[in-house]
Amino acid sequence: QVQLVESGGGLVQAGGSLRLSCAASGTFDSINAMAWYRQATGKQRERVAIITSGNLTDYADSVKGRFTISRDNAKNTVYLQMNSQKPEDTAVYYCFATVIRGLLRYNYWGQGTQVTVSS
Repeated sequence: QVQLVESGGGLVQAGGSLRLSCAASGTFDSINAMAWYRQATGKQRERVAIITSGNLTDYADSVKGRFTISRDNAKNTVYLQMNSQKPEDTAVYYCFATVIRGLLRYNYWGQGTQVTVSS
């Protein structure tokens, strides 16, 4: 089993910054892609950013130039640095990871962390 534990959410004013962290633990050979998703009240979950095992990244248009995803493979941790935040960034943010165990891949989600941006 694999656990993803997120931290770093909270309340921030518009224009401010927050950094989310997500640490993976459990039994696996390696971690493939790691990503951050978010879900605002009444909306569908959307992918915010993704980073591959080779450190290739991709972002949602709404956060490009403001958010940065990174990872520390030695710590099995992915980060999301959020700058110049807007009220529309308010959502529950979820960590996602694809781990490799043997010849198989497994997907896991974190429990979510609330980010609230006040205007």
